[in-house]
Amino acid sequence: MRGDDAAAVSVAGAATPGWGVRRRLRLRSLMRDEGGSASLEFITVGMLMLVPLIYLVVALGMIQGQALGVEAAARHTARAISLAHDERAATARTDVILAGVAEEYGIEPGELDVSVSCVPAASACPAAGVTVLVSVRTRVVLPLVPSVLGLDRIASVPVAASSAQKVSRFWGVAP
Repeated sequence: MRGDDAAAVSVAGAATPGWGVRRRLRLRSLMRDEGGSASLEFITVGMLMLVPLIYLVVALGMIQGQALGVEAAARHTARAISLAHDERAATARTDVILAGVAEEYGIEPGELDVSVSCVPAASACPAAGVTVLVSVRTRVVLPLVPSVLGLDRIASVPVAASSAQKVSRFWGVAP
């Protein structure tokens, strides 16, 4: 190369930005470019909102299922007591019904709190002509709550149901 050509190259190189400067300019333009970031934002926000929504649906489904279970237990127990012929048959039917309902609805049998009372208060409950009141209660433990430090007992929802059934005035009379 002649001296004039070398001077022209060096002057032309000084006029155009070097590789380092071009990289920085390209990097800045890429940083400002938001192409494709909408899909990433949608996925991130979607996951952050979808996970709690799924948890809420599962928890409400469990609560509703157990609420239906205690309602069925109260209704069927009151009916079985009112249709039984004597106290021993009423107790046997009640045990069978509570075990069946607990199995059907996935309720722990030991977690069911059942109370039976009669109105008006008779000397023995059940008795002829009274109204049997049955109340059933349990607690629904929310999913994915650990049992450490009793958190499962704190994060549980109580569900209860009551039912009333009139006992025949001929109750206790052999058929």
